[in-house]
Amino acid sequence: MSLRLAPTLALLLTVLTPLAAAPKKFFVYFGTYTGAKTESQGIYRSRLDLATGRLSPAELAAPAKDPAFLALHPNGKFLYALDESSGPKRTPSTGLSAYAINPATGALTLLNQQTPGGPGPCHLAVDATGQTLLVANYSGGSVSAISLQPDGRLGALGSVVTHTGSSVNPGRQKAPHAHGIYFAPDNRFAFAPDLGIDRVVGYQLTPATAQLTLLKSGTGVPPVGSQSVRGAPPMSVTPGTHLPPGSGPRHLTFHPTGKFVYVINELLCTMTAFTYESAAGTLTSIQTISTLPPGEAIPKGTSTAEVQVHPNGKFLYGSNRGANTLVIYTIDEKTGQLTYLENVSTLGQTPRHFALDPTGTWLLTENQDSSTVAVFRVDPKSGRLTPNGPLVAVPAPVAAVFVPALPTR
Repeated sequence: MSLRLAPTLALLLTVLTPLAAAPKKFFVYFGTYTGAKTESQGIYRSRLDLATGRLSPAELAAPAKDPAFLALHPNGKFLYALDESSGPKRTPSTGLSAYAINPATGALTLLNQQTPGGPGPCHLAVDATGQTLLVANYSGGSVSAISLQPDGRLGALGSVVTHTGSSVNPGRQKAPHAHGIYFAPDNRFAFAPDLGIDRVVGYQLTPATAQLTLLKSGTGVPPVGSQSVRGAPPMSVTPGTHLPPGSGPRHLTFHPTGKFVYVINELLCTMTAFTYESAAGTLTSIQTISTLPPGEAIPKGTSTAEVQVHPNGKFLYGSNRGANTLVIYTIDEKTGQLTYLENVSTLGQTPRHFALDPTGTWLLTENQDSSTVAVFRVDPKSGRLTPNGPLVAVPAPVAAVFVPALPTR
């Protein structure tokens, strides 16, 4: 049975269709932190050579404040960035930025800015039709939907859904903290891991109007009175798929077949596997496994961050901050269950993010506290990683997005 393409890979292949051949290079845009402790000035850009894995020195692509996560439009022409430090005390019309991408030079041109709909945005994603941008607001414990214009500009704020509830960790889970937002492969549903309430919250999206509707846990049917939109009263507890108490779900990824979902849990350093029933948008837990070597206790100061599945569907990767490692699992493609393979060093400190290039040949780790990016070659048969070339300096890197680069003459 053939695999369904992973959303990111499918998006990039769509972008590549007009080109005479698959590109030999990608622009890689890095989101960063720009606080007083770093030298970063905004979004940086490098070129990745697919043949050699060489990553060119990073250069500033656009000045920006704390562009801690980036998202690419399905047509590959526009890039979106958030300002993680934005909140009620900042200018109301800022917090999100839209950029036009020059496919020949990689230059970014600011189009406009808009509110993220809540304080502390931390993650964003564009739906497959290119009509809606979704944002997870960590500090606000909410998810927002913003309309997108045909020219790539940010339009009006369509809806905001505010989560409610808490969980068992008094230091991190006194309130909701939406930490990511992801579209299902068929674009009908979106899912937000909420670190504060130990749930993955599901939504139905109407892209044409940027409207979100909460899904009832287990059925995919919108519950009555569950939506906190445009001032409507919130529920006492937001519905969603439960994880073990204290897990702190952070990010998730879909398997290329669309049958499985993997959630990385920040606080307990675990990975939870789910089966996914696409008709109703239902997640069913099948396994929870450590992101550390078998039997190893969680070292002080260690927490997880990013998770991605390889485009071939055979391997899953997750990052451990503090331990500064990537965990690698093999995936049983029939059951979705994981088998631990190994942990490898990220060659830097605090891997807040890592990214597989769309071909699955190279993996880049964004090491926030050492201000470096490491490139690894991926073995497509074993999933193992081999360091490739020197580290590349990028100030406080925390996100990466790949965009095909037109051939230079």
